[in-house]
Amino acid sequence: MAKEEFINTNIRKSEYFSPLPAVLLLCSSSPLSKSQYFSSLLSLPYSSSVLHLLSWEMLSNQAVSVSRFTKCWLPLRDGTRGRGPITGTQGRGGIWKVENLEVQGTRCKSPKFKDIVYDLKHKERPSMYYRRLTKGCISAASELAYVPEPTDNQSQGLWTAVSKKLDAFYRFSRPHTVIGTIVGIVSVSLLPVQSFADFSPTYFIGLLKALVPAVCMNIYVVGLNQLFDIEIDKVNKPRLPLASGEFSLGTGIVLVFAAAIMSFTMGLQSKSPPLLGALLISCFLGSAYSINIPFFRWKQHAFLAASCILCVRAVVVQLAFFIHMQRYVLGRPTVLTKPVIFATAFMCFFSAVIALFKDIPDVDGDRYFGIQSFSVRLGQEKVFWFCIKLLLTAYATAILVGASTSTIYQKIVTVLGHGLLASILWFRAQSIDLQNKASITSFYMFIWKLFYAEYFLIPFMH
Repeated sequence: MAKEEFINTNIRKSEYFSPLPAVLLLCSSSPLSKSQYFSSLLSLPYSSSVLHLLSWEMLSNQAVSVSRFTKCWLPLRDGTRGRGPITGTQGRGGIWKVENLEVQGTRCKSPKFKDIVYDLKHKERPSMYYRRLTKGCISAASELAYVPEPTDNQSQGLWTAVSKKLDAFYRFSRPHTVIGTIVGIVSVSLLPVQSFADFSPTYFIGLLKALVPAVCMNIYVVGLNQLFDIEIDKVNKPRLPLASGEFSLGTGIVLVFAAAIMSFTMGLQSKSPPLLGALLISCFLGSAYSINIPFFRWKQHAFLAASCILCVRAVVVQLAFFIHMQRYVLGRPTVLTKPVIFATAFMCFFSAVIALFKDIPDVDGDRYFGIQSFSVRLGQEKVFWFCIKLLLTAYATAILVGASTSTIYQKIVTVLGHGLLASILWFRAQSIDLQNKASITSFYMFIWKLFYAEYFLIPFMH
């Protein structure tokens, strides 16, 4: 009997309640052509949580080694909820059905297959469904009901593909860090301004000359970290495009080097030594933090990792971009003012908190791969409350500095603003569940929102 007929006539009883999306993966000890395999795979529906597996021979329901040409490995976990996980048919080489298995991880060289599994894990809306199957041996081909595709599917498919790639690049760029870079540079660039006359075209061109290469360097740093942390991110951050398989390693390398080249090209064209110096320092520290070569990979050492982030976020951003705007855009002599000194000191506290806090939700993957972060060494709870106390100390200091500002308007904004942020931080910290990774990650993103808010208050610290 032909393989196709064997599949179509020997699927045994199973009950579905329509519409139930599913994935059907065909595995065989006999060789299948790549086109046959993918035509079968792509023509079948898929689900966000359930994988229905068919093979010509009984395979382990815990680990499935898929066909030769795909070189895929799927570790699976039984999730049958009381129903027997395996149902067989008659005779040698019968079809075995493994029901309700959840995908735990994938390793596959085929981008097509990775995209399908990523959609499965992240609840992509299915376009096809099974009908309820009847008892006994049936024809699978006759019982599979397909939802017709729209006639203008080609244009929609192109737009969907483009939007998915843009979404993947958005996640690849780590947008919370990009926003932090933009907000920080814009805020610091306001500090040398003495009157509305300073807001000239020259000012805004100079600001753009600083912003664009800084954002490109930010993408280089976070992208490089993802290139060297793919295995760790599969545990800690599986939605990142390199960890999920949406981007190949080659795509990641191209994006990282393109960002670095664009950053340095624009930095050289700006003819601003402080701007170019900021890019060089950021590139070196970002590379030392991530690259796994002797004397580098500083992220494995808690103090060095925190120092990298503190140096860039607290010192380089404040001083280098302030001097760039003051001297090389506005043409004034370099004078460090009270607001820029306050910003540098305050952001030392804040950058230390970000450097410590970012490792709290990642403790499982870091421990497994030997990353000795403070959270791994001291425990999540101790690091969490140390970060909260450090931020509250910074806010208390900011309130005292704000009370010494020159005008009543500035006093009100800075004192009340920092007091409000400190209160929100304290009350939010009381409700966090340190055993829940989603809760910790949400609080970490809240810390970044406080980081953005501080840059709105810094220009009032005259």
